[in-house]
Amino acid sequence: MDLSQRPARTKGLRLAAVASSAVLLSLAAGTLPAQAAPAAPASAPAAVAERHVPRLDREALRASLDAVHEAGMYGTYSAVRDGSAHWHGAAGVADTDTRRPVRPGFQHRVGSITKSFTAVAVLQQVHTGRVDLDAPVARYLPDLVPGEQGRATTVRMLLNHTSGLGDHIAGAFPGILQDPGKALDTGRFRHWAPEDLIRIGLATPSPVPRGTYGYSNTNYLILGELLREVTGEDPERYITRHVIRKAGLRHTYFPRTARLTGPHSRMYESMYGMIDPARDYSVYDMSWAGVAGNLVSTMDDLNSFYRQLLTGRLLGPAELREMKTTVPAYEAPPGEEAVMRYGLGIYTTRMSDGRWYWGHDGAVFGAGTMALSSEDGRHQVAIGLNLMKYQRLDDNGLPQPHAVDAALIRHVEGALAGGPRPAASARTAAPALTLLPTAAEPRPLAAADPLKR
Repeated sequence: MDLSQRPARTKGLRLAAVASSAVLLSLAAGTLPAQAAPAAPASAPAAVAERHVPRLDREALRASLDAVHEAGMYGTYSAVRDGSAHWHGAAGVADTDTRRPVRPGFQHRVGSITKSFTAVAVLQQVHTGRVDLDAPVARYLPDLVPGEQGRATTVRMLLNHTSGLGDHIAGAFPGILQDPGKALDTGRFRHWAPEDLIRIGLATPSPVPRGTYGYSNTNYLILGELLREVTGEDPERYITRHVIRKAGLRHTYFPRTARLTGPHSRMYESMYGMIDPARDYSVYDMSWAGVAGNLVSTMDDLNSFYRQLLTGRLLGPAELREMKTTVPAYEAPPGEEAVMRYGLGIYTTRMSDGRWYWGHDGAVFGAGTMALSSEDGRHQVAIGLNLMKYQRLDDNGLPQPHAVDAALIRHVEGALAGGPRPAASARTAAPALTLLPTAAEPRPLAAADPLKR
């Protein structure tokens, strides 16, 4: 489809947003303002006292996951934990042609959730003294990030997206606004070197100034090269050995080819109806995402990872405190506080129950994922979707609310509460799991960045 024939609908789809591989940056119950907030580091708001639910309401979880599929999602799978109780479910199909059903244990491309793993690896190097969070990146990579960009950008700024650096993803997929299907098909087997992607990002203007939160995948590719410099190892290999294996994760890995090695769903991309019918991109060379979004995992493994991270099993107390030091992810109206805050590769968001949860989300072409945990790791949910950007656009090019969005938030909030939730209100039915209109702006329920998500 030639998007030039639809100027009104594509106006809001800025370059960074359409490159589907983003972090769904905000499971917030309501639309977040698009403007990022000033980035003075601050601790996240104190967590509300934890409640203990005696058991999971499995019937309600089953019904709410079915509702996500019935609302229009091809297939979805979820893993829920409440203390020692576990629940796994799946609803819908993994292949729209054969009608093969989805299964709870499917492997899944988890997009920007990869950033949490990369951040843990960097913070391990902070612990050893090889990396200083507040040192300029030019100290470690003077040739890769030269000049003022390298001297003024600290390691911490890369981790919490306050670097003011641009995003490489739109530049890696030329023509994506004119013909997204052609652009994605052309890039399916293209292999990128990280330094080439970083050069694209450094040459791309950022929508926000340095010191202000502005989501950029290029930040994390630079962190990958930082790991290579200080450890002498390939960053994906280092993360595998020192984060994934340390956490004992059995189904989490960086794929060596364009194909996944275990049971998985097809992954369908609609690009807001501009790819019609939605196309399968489960086979894809993910070098364009690198350590910003190339990871494959299962919902169970994600819950295990965040539980171990938040309870201090992967980082020391000092490094975990640094990771949980956050900046507002958008500028809240006067008298209100931001309900989403970004730390070092992890964010915290306040749900409608008033409690704060930690985790991340991610999306690549055709696959979306969210993982949220209470601070003590007792209450957790991870959910995967196999159809992305299923919404349609309004005349300003912005995604419109979809029935899937309301069903999704109801399942997530019910899972974290351990039981059924009331039907989603109009306020919670804001667009979910959508790509941000820019690479950096948070959006409703899930701010997608082109790896953003």
